[in-house]
Amino acid sequence: MISLLYLDLRGNDLTSLPSTFGRLVRLAELDLSCNRLAFLPDTIGDLINLKKLNVETNDIEELPYTIGNCTLLVELRADYNRLKCLPEAVGKLELLEVLTARYNNISRLPTTMASLTKLREMDVSFNELESIPESLCLATALVKLNIGNNFANLLALPRSIGNLEKLEELDMSNNQIRVLPDSFAMLSKLRVLHAEENPLEVPPRHIAEMGAQAAVQYMAELIAKRDAKLPLTKPKSAWSDCCFFSGSNKRKNDGWDYVT
Repeated sequence: MISLLYLDLRGNDLTSLPSTFGRLVRLAELDLSCNRLAFLPDTIGDLINLKKLNVETNDIEELPYTIGNCTLLVELRADYNRLKCLPEAVGKLELLEVLTARYNNISRLPTTMASLTKLREMDVSFNELESIPESLCLATALVKLNIGNNFANLLALPRSIGNLEKLEELDMSNNQIRVLPDSFAMLSKLRVLHAEENPLEVPPRHIAEMGAQAAVQYMAELIAKRDAKLPLTKPKSAWSDCCFFSGSNKRKNDGWDYVT
């Protein structure tokens, strides 16, 4: 048993796992889906060679913090459970490529997601998310992101979502998002956008319905028009060195300053 590499315990009506489970230290793939597990033992963190973990369709309310010890994990599936949050220790799973936790009761995501630099696919749809942390926007390998169907809870996308330059698919349907952030204009590779059933104002709903790049282009043009309307100030003189303008609030063009 200790030398096991793959273990499939799907659909066995299991309600718990023995604490000795952690002795399977060579285990690379573990499927515990379609059982009645209410929790995972802390010793799950002893499975240091684990690469794939599937705990879909159980009654799990939280993942143990020790999951962060499974640093070789590339795929974690926890759909159809009773999770209220994902542990901050998820940020230690730096090789993670796929993370799915659909149909749970998750109200917040870890703030440690910036370290998930290999993450390509994330699905946290059908939850109770109130916000998406800015740290997720540093997981720049993301290609597919589904945050749809968080209904009345999710009001906005993170401001720096434009950092996800490899993003090709975004599902943000069935939320309460009214305005897309300016950085949305940077999503040049976005090909699929599901934004239906949102009270969208910027861009207008009919623009979003035209497709992903229509929304991206609209945001880019909106920013360009806004910048073009910025008031011009007089050229800098020697005394202006005493003024305290934030560098992030000025743009230079042909010797003139634009102050925002």
